[in-house]
Amino acid sequence: MRPLPAPLPVAEPTADADALGIAPQQLLEAADADAVPLFKRALKAGKQQLLTRSAQGASIAGLVAELSALTDLIITSAWQRFLPPSAPAALVAVGGYGRAELHPASDIDLLILVADDPADGEGLGNTLSALVTFLWDIGLEIGHAVRTVDECQQEARNDVTIITNLIEARFLAGRHALFEAMRKATGPDRIWPSDAFFEAKCAEQRARWQKFGETAYNLEPNIKENPGGLRDIQSIAWVTKRHFGADSLHELVAHGFLTETEYMTLVDGQALLWRIRFALHRIAGRREDRLLFDYQRTLADALGFSDEDDNLAVEQFMQQYYRTVVELNRLNEMLLQLFQEAILLHDQLGPPQPISKRFQSRSGYLEVTHPQVFARWPIALLEVFHVLQQNPSLRGIRASTIRLIREHRHLIDDDFREDVRARSLFMEILRCPRGVTHALRRMNRYGVLAAYIPAFANIVGRMQYDLFHVYTVDEHTLRVLRNLRRFTVPDHIGEFPLCSSIANRIPKLELLYLAGLFHDIAKGRGGDHSVLGARDAWDFCQMHYLSEFDSRLVAWLVQHHLLMSMTAQRKDISDPAVIQAFAEQVGDTNRLDYLYLLTVSDTRATNPKRWNSWKNALLRDLYQATRRALARGLENPQAQDELVEQKQREAMRLLAFDGIDAEDCRALWSRFGIEFFAPSSPEEIAWQTRQMLTAGPEDLPLVVIRPVATRGCSEVFIYSRDEKNLFVRITALLDQHALNIMDARITTTDDGIAVNAFQVLGPDQKPIEYGVESDEIRDLLLEALREPDEDAPRVTRRLPRQHHHFPTETRVSFTEESHNRRTMMRLTTLDRPGLLAEIGSVFEQCDIRLQSAKIATVGAEVDDIFFISTQDAQPITCAEALTCLRQQIHQRLEHKQLEQKERT
Repeated sequence: MRPLPAPLPVAEPTADADALGIAPQQLLEAADADAVPLFKRALKAGKQQLLTRSAQGASIAGLVAELSALTDLIITSAWQRFLPPSAPAALVAVGGYGRAELHPASDIDLLILVADDPADGEGLGNTLSALVTFLWDIGLEIGHAVRTVDECQQEARNDVTIITNLIEARFLAGRHALFEAMRKATGPDRIWPSDAFFEAKCAEQRARWQKFGETAYNLEPNIKENPGGLRDIQSIAWVTKRHFGADSLHELVAHGFLTETEYMTLVDGQALLWRIRFALHRIAGRREDRLLFDYQRTLADALGFSDEDDNLAVEQFMQQYYRTVVELNRLNEMLLQLFQEAILLHDQLGPPQPISKRFQSRSGYLEVTHPQVFARWPIALLEVFHVLQQNPSLRGIRASTIRLIREHRHLIDDDFREDVRARSLFMEILRCPRGVTHALRRMNRYGVLAAYIPAFANIVGRMQYDLFHVYTVDEHTLRVLRNLRRFTVPDHIGEFPLCSSIANRIPKLELLYLAGLFHDIAKGRGGDHSVLGARDAWDFCQMHYLSEFDSRLVAWLVQHHLLMSMTAQRKDISDPAVIQAFAEQVGDTNRLDYLYLLTVSDTRATNPKRWNSWKNALLRDLYQATRRALARGLENPQAQDELVEQKQREAMRLLAFDGIDAEDCRALWSRFGIEFFAPSSPEEIAWQTRQMLTAGPEDLPLVVIRPVATRGCSEVFIYSRDEKNLFVRITALLDQHALNIMDARITTTDDGIAVNAFQVLGPDQKPIEYGVESDEIRDLLLEALREPDEDAPRVTRRLPRQHHHFPTETRVSFTEESHNRRTMMRLTTLDRPGLLAEIGSVFEQCDIRLQSAKIATVGAEVDDIFFISTQDAQPITCAEALTCLRQQIHQRLEHKQLEQKERT
């Protein structure tokens, strides 16, 4: 593999005449009328040959250099056609073009230097304008600036981006003396000395990282700008060139900043990113540096990956990408710290401050007392992280020690892992009252965690190809641990008060951290990752001398880490039978406490944008209901009728404060079945009852939108006469406003009154803003309800771009709930605008009564639960009716999907 290319020498560029399809001399001699088509044809032929060779596996480093040389030839030939050798101007390549690192759709940045004396440049402006027009006409998308040497100095003095471009300047044609004058005027002895330049580039990088969430892990990463991307390599090169005047990164080896191995890691990393970028430009047919889902599968195929039983080609490709950029990110961190010592501190570090026999601090960073510490005492490879925990004033680990960690991590072998000192030290890290998250994150960054827990190596950089898991498995795991730790930090007690309260009474927090560390460790290995991970967790706990009770608790948490979220999202947790079954699976309050904290942390860390107050309320309600069931005793389950009676008594007590008579309540409630009371709290029953009792016939339809703080959402309450397609019209209108329906409760009385309550969130996963927004939605609903003969509004929102790349099979299943006199229908399908309205239309068509719905979206997939019955409120037991319903749903959704694809 080629080393990182130094800037091309200042010389006449060359390109293969066969690639151009013409002899280069023809470009200079062509008649003016023939010049544009001739140049255009030469450029197109040359690029096409390079693209063909790239698809055939040619060295991308060579192709990048050849494309730059081809561009040089075209541009300098054009320059010579327009300007005589005596012209007082110089043509200079800057930016990526200045580095001679052109990809098929890269920017071509040019600087045209002109003489300071206006007399020398008389008439030059029109000529340069004609040249630039010509370059655009032949198909080159150029960015250009025309400046004098003084203007270059002035502009560069005020803008670090401009000086960065000029640092990479490469002479192409014209008056060479102007180029040399510009280089001298913008040198570090005139403007931007290396220390100021270094600080500015560090600040620029920090801002860029923050823009991308300070992580190399994104579902659709930018291979240029993301942490660990090409820009990180370029940042190192810029500082190197400014401080050392170096023309290639290999000179950092001679200066002692890189080892030969680290340099080759940098070279290999850039080579992979260049391969991806070159192929991405070729496939996209334009400048594109984002690894969008639109291209990921095609790129995986183009780069030679193929599907395996438990590992898609695209997942293998993305794992290689993520591992590469993380390694580049590590090198960037180490090098910038070394630069800081050399450039800002001028290698004048403070005296070492002793910490222990093996460690000391220097200028705020932890370092070893001797370069042979890890070789002589391998256990120090874990000890270094524990020492950092015990000394919170330290800012991190010194770069030279990071290098030693990386060079000696091979010493973490089976003998190391079986050493009682290593095992005890790892548990001490987990039990430390501070710094647990930072320690584990550093251990992962330097490769120590994967070395100590070999199973963890499998999940480093592993991405699941879906829209639900937005981080790699290792990054997700570390975010789960961070979330768990925040429950114990006083500064964050207000975020999740219940979780913080529980965490403070957890007897052994390290068991919770171990469950978080192992909960996804078996992903990508085939089989049920929860079961496989539980075995890994058990073995690890036993190896680390945990008791059988503690080991079983950790293994149980890993095996059942999805139990609570699946119960909350897919079952009716207002049903005492559901709570009883869940409580029996959990067994005791100790397990419930641990599981609740793990579930909240896991759900938040899977996709933070999908976490919302509704999910928080669901999990909290399930936790509290289960705790009550466990306190009552598993042998003494609560009956549904008993629970409804308790709710009614409490609702009557609340309504009495408003002067509402109990007999009026009973008269109203007698019209409703149990489905009205079961899913609601006494407060909700009281509020809805108050609305209905104070509304006269002339007030119908009644639409009220209110906040529901306990559920972290907004409620759209509709009290009206039952009409055909009522549910369809309501859901279509809510969907058109991009409102997310989280829960729907549908009650229809025998005398034709409908009570619909929709729990909704806005497109930002927050409750509706009250005022203009809520009033507009209410007015539109009222207008739709007052015109019952009107068709449902058409949902015109488009299917999100990313969803097209995740085809989801529509699956419909039914479960009879005879004790609740209903049937549960589970629907899994692609998430799409207007979905609920389409399902509601099928229910109307098949004469099905909808009682309630629980809506769950997992990335691009919905996993919705509908509780349905016959019109006389009985379970649907007829097999033919269920088969017909399933077929109608399939046909309706397939037809709708075709419509949306055509519209897209």
